[in-house]
Amino acid sequence: MTYKIKPPSTLNQLAPGDSISAEVVVVDHDPRDENADSDYWLENVKVTSHAAEPPAKGPTAFHMPSPGEEVPDFAFTNQDGKHISLKQFRGKVLMVTFIYTRCPFADFCPRMSSNFSEIYKRISSDPQLADAELLSVSFDPEHDTPKVLREYGFTVAHTHDAGMFRRWSFAVPKADELPKIASFFALTVKPEGGLITHNLSTAVIGPDGKIVNWYHGGDWQVSDLIKDAASAHASKA
Repeated sequence: MTYKIKPPSTLNQLAPGDSISAEVVVVDHDPRDENADSDYWLENVKVTSHAAEPPAKGPTAFHMPSPGEEVPDFAFTNQDGKHISLKQFRGKVLMVTFIYTRCPFADFCPRMSSNFSEIYKRISSDPQLADAELLSVSFDPEHDTPKVLREYGFTVAHTHDAGMFRRWSFAVPKADELPKIASFFALTVKPEGGLITHNLSTAVIGPDGKIVNWYHGGDWQVSDLIKDAASAHASKA
């Protein structure tokens, strides 16, 4: 998870692999100003221990989904309390991203949900998305119950029409299944002080159940996923 640090000069004291303690400062945006953004940063950063040696580097350090790789049939419980699995989406283009509903950082889960909301708005009118569905997976099974996910879905989609869930599902795995799912999608999840420190992982899965493209971080654009969906749709045709 990426943080800004104040003052920036603190970075000069840090090295890769150091363990630190810090205070997370979160400033909510003014609800009266629709153009205002929330902000967050670390301050009072202190090094608690130095790494004995540099951390391992290279792609072998962890698994990264690659195009053409078959995705395991992971199972979840959706916003309606029903058991679903990835196999049920075979024959369709599936866009998957990982979130948790309590995430306070605008550049993380809220941004992913906002991007998915934009894609959802286009689903009924864009022929490139004719066979596309969205799946937002929570990595907070303790808090994100089906009821919480359902209300979260209505909030981020800006609707209370339950018909939205026919094309955009919200789901959560069992706690003991989460490590396997996180490992496959190169997702890091670490509960800390009531929040969850995490990275971002988004994937497009083709009708054949294989990875079309995978995005680490949150710099992808809505147009990127629509392009991937169009490519998968064309391959199916």
